[in-house]
Amino acid sequence: QGRILEKTGLCSQITFGRYVRQGRKLGLDPKLFIQDLQFNKVPVRVYQPKAISDGPRRGILFFHGGGWVFGSLDTYEKVCRYLSRESDSVVVSVQYRLAPEHKYPAAYEDCLNATQHFLQHLEHYGVDPARVIVCGDSAGGNLAAAVSQTLAGRSDLPKLRAQILIYPGLQALDFNLPSYQQNRGVPLLFRERAAFFALLYLKGDALHMQEVLEGSHIPPDLRVKYRKWWVSPDNIPEKFKVRGMKPLGPTDFIAEVYETVKRFCEPNLCPLLAEDSVVHQLPESFILTCEYDVLRDDGLLYKKRLEDNGVRVTWYHLEDGFHGIISLYDYCGFSFPSGKRGLDSVVNFLKSL
Repeated sequence: QGRILEKTGLCSQITFGRYVRQGRKLGLDPKLFIQDLQFNKVPVRVYQPKAISDGPRRGILFFHGGGWVFGSLDTYEKVCRYLSRESDSVVVSVQYRLAPEHKYPAAYEDCLNATQHFLQHLEHYGVDPARVIVCGDSAGGNLAAAVSQTLAGRSDLPKLRAQILIYPGLQALDFNLPSYQQNRGVPLLFRERAAFFALLYLKGDALHMQEVLEGSHIPPDLRVKYRKWWVSPDNIPEKFKVRGMKPLGPTDFIAEVYETVKRFCEPNLCPLLAEDSVVHQLPESFILTCEYDVLRDDGLLYKKRLEDNGVRVTWYHLEDGFHGIISLYDYCGFSFPSGKRGLDSVVNFLKSL
């Protein structure tokens, strides 16, 4: 439908997609104070439980998913209300700038700026400086991981207590990992769409998508380096490789494609590629993966990297889950039991902090 509208010139596919995903305005919440503010010029929505608290509460910065292209405060309103109510935490939902109008690093910078502002004003929101968590799903999980890495070495701000990464996208080097092969046609995120979104975020267009999907965009020496380190099926447990996957031969490297996408090698864009010296400073982590999701292996690879660097990881795997299932919690009146289980696993982790 978006394509038809684009051809007729009424509106672009992206505008249509944003319209469809808008989410309905919800009424007041009897248990929460909700206000729209700006943190460092970044629009945010703050959810604070109304109940009297014994002491300062947990604080959660939430970065929404949507491929860096879609998503808004309204789209994730129900999820953020649920997290705030059920875990008795102050939640700050961040409206970062979207691609393709605003390319990388706009979304990352907005999330970082909003997080820094919050960390500098915790007292104002009754938040415990020892219990601030960054959290995001999909592209938001990517942003949470990048912000967490950036703040890991900072001594001028309170240290993050944890990071919660819900089916995060963490690399754009290899779109042929087992999960990409097995789930290439599984909604809500097809293999082609994952590359399309990453390219829109990086450079505002999806030129060279085919070469990127094939892997022609990474020089052989870098490929060897990253494979030895992290981005390799060898680092994925065998049980995840039994379903429909085939080893692929090497592809020819195309230098001019690499020139246009070489920032894919920056950890702020692809957090899986961070140096060990950064990774070992990261806070306790929660990673949720779904079996039927092209991004499953990004989460599995990061779990291994964190554990290899001595970071404590709680991993929750939805055997019957697919990409985007958390954002469908109570969406237009329908919900998936496994999405609710996933959301509750996040709440349980929060309560343990």
